Amino acid sequence: MAGPPSAAYQVRSECPLAGALADKLRESKADLVLHWLTRISERMSIHPNRVFPTDDLLDHVPILIDGIAAYLEDPAAVVGTDTPVVGKAMELGRLRYTQGFDAHEILKEYEILGGILFTYLAHASDQMTEPCEKSELLVCGHRLFSAIAVIQAATTTQYLRLADERVAEREARLRAFNHTISHEIKNQVGAILGAGEILETITDLSDDKRSEFQQLILRRARAMKDTLENLLSLGRTEQDARQHRHITLVQAVKEARRGVREAAQDAGVKVHLDPNIPDVEVNAAVVELSLTNYLTNTIKYANTDRADRRVDISATIEQGEAGTEIVVRVHDNGLGVPDDKRARLFERFYRAHETISGAEGTGLGLSIVRDTVESIGGRAWAEFPERGSVFAFALPARREPRSDRRESEPPTLASP
Repeated sequence: MAGPPSAAYQVRSECPLAGALADKLRESKADLVLHWLTRISERMSIHPNRVFPTDDLLDHVPILIDGIAAYLEDPAAVVGTDTPVVGKAMELGRLRYTQGFDAHEILKEYEILGGILFTYLAHASDQMTEPCEKSELLVCGHRLFSAIAVIQAATTTQYLRLADERVAEREARLRAFNHTISHEIKNQVGAILGAGEILETITDLSDDKRSEFQQLILRRARAMKDTLENLLSLGRTEQDARQHRHITLVQAVKEARRGVREAAQDAGVKVHLDPNIPDVEVNAAVVELSLTNYLTNTIKYANTDRADRRVDISATIEQGEAGTEIVVRVHDNGLGVPDDKRARLFERFYRAHETISGAEGTGLGLSIVRDTVESIGGRAWAEFPERGSVFAFALPARREPRSDRRESEPPTLASP
């Protein structure tokens, strides 16, 4: 068995090339950051300004490169879990989680960073005059790899921790949901069986009473059908978003409007589309499902006292807390929502108009929208202007508007 390496193979602890390369990294970090942002935007079809949406977050990147340079220069300067560099890397993991990135994309952006830094240092080392052994050059490469690996692990671990927390929360909600839905279906089946037995056993019912029980059976059966359809919709939101097709937002909006056309006509509600909807690509399943549920709600609770019953669908690109978002709004002139009912609107099985409207429903529609958009890093909410209601959802804007993409695209830099 081979023994420990002899002194002839020992690498000097202080390599003159390592210090010179570290200085080069520090001097060029602004250009390296720009190169990295540009490569990420090219790889993921997003503008560099959206990769780090605030100056504070953008400042993280030079700090990461400073940490890599320090470890390259001095292996004693370990990139530990309690260092500011790792703290910034963890904040980046939180940002990527809120932006709806997946783990593969995080690994890819650090792969891009590593390629950029290795290529830059390879060119820089060719022009240096500092004496250096070949073994020392290999050790410098290993130090660079190790520093990037530690930072990548910190970002990914934070991202996965938040994802695990969300999975645990959703599992708890699912258990509660299963309990509630079981009782809901049991009650509907019980009512149908009860009405059916009365119709079968009591032969001298008046026509009015017989019709009353028949209508009860039909209402309960439709409610069960709605519940089962909503269950299928919830199941579809659990699919990996990468498996969903992407279409333009305008196409998704038109498809949702087409799906509620008959219900809108029956209720006398006109559905209008804003002609200025941004030309961006979106997840077809998420947008169509969310919009369909919003539109179904607005049609169901239209104000029958108004002759001009209408719904307006609009969309904008806005700057949110987690970056740029696609915001879709459905504005109706319907019954509105009482002040004391608004806080619970997106809870499962909650019906704000149960006592003032004869409309049938399960109270699942709005919660489905919330779960659907949150599954890809979005959010859902309601707004209450002077008249009617506005139901909205926002999705991370990960793709440029097609009409703007060429103008805003940064110059291409050489690939590592």
